[in-house]
Amino acid sequence: MELHQLRYLVAVAEEGGFTRAAAREHVAQPGISAQIARLERELGHVLFDRSARGVRPTPGGEAVLPHARAALAAVAAVRDTADELAGLVRGRVSVGMVRGGGVVDLPGLLGDFHRTHPGVEIRLVEAATDALLDGLRRHDLDLAWVGRHGDPPADLDVDVVLDVPLVAVLPPGNPLGDPVTVAELAEHPVIALPPGAGVRAALDRAGEDAGVVLTPALEAGSPPVLLDLAVQGLGVAIVPEPAVAGRDDVRVARLVPEVRSRIDLARRRDAPLSPAARALLARAREWIA
Repeated sequence: MELHQLRYLVAVAEEGGFTRAAAREHVAQPGISAQIARLERELGHVLFDRSARGVRPTPGGEAVLPHARAALAAVAAVRDTADELAGLVRGRVSVGMVRGGGVVDLPGLLGDFHRTHPGVEIRLVEAATDALLDGLRRHDLDLAWVGRHGDPPADLDVDVVLDVPLVAVLPPGNPLGDPVTVAELAEHPVIALPPGAGVRAALDRAGEDAGVVLTPALEAGSPPVLLDLAVQGLGVAIVPEPAVAGRDDVRVARLVPEVRSRIDLARRRDAPLSPAARALLARAREWIA
């Protein structure tokens, strides 16, 4: 049994197929298939169910996966310890950002971190909060900026990055005044971030609390685009208050009752961060402060 075989095992399980696993590991697909077959022969168990519907771990594969992940984590910890003893921060850090989280200057943070630690490879994923939380729990992500509209998950540690009110950006000629009730929004075309964004979850929850259903007429993936759509008269855009800073071309109204948007910087509670991830977390906390 070799370490790269365990790495391929985990990749195939997480990617759901040999081709995607090969792309992730930067090797040829036949090579991954051959190594998994060798591992199966050595263990005496079929680890994957290969069918037209896809590739899924067998019960034997499910039993082996936690040990494979633990072995890979142990090897990574040995390397990280050696790096720390040498006074180096290098390796790889995988981070996630919730869709629509553009009010957080993540490009600026990552650029600053890269200039300080050019030896660290940075992987960035943009996805809905649920997908990012799943990535953290699967050890695919080290850190993730996620939206929140309730208590943080009990299995994660978080730093609050953003806690601001949402505002309504009114299109030209719209009769709504300031403030705007959440119930009033149901009577006008609404422009919002897509499902999965923390802002959208907060807005949907506010509609439920007000006894109305808010079905956006338009959705876009970033607050600046929402603002531009509102300016064009296409509806009332709901965005975090910082998104309107410097925009003299928009008419802004408060929401009542107040609806707040929160973004947390989350990481796993049950596993230590690598030196690279710890260094990025420290730099992120400086930016939050």
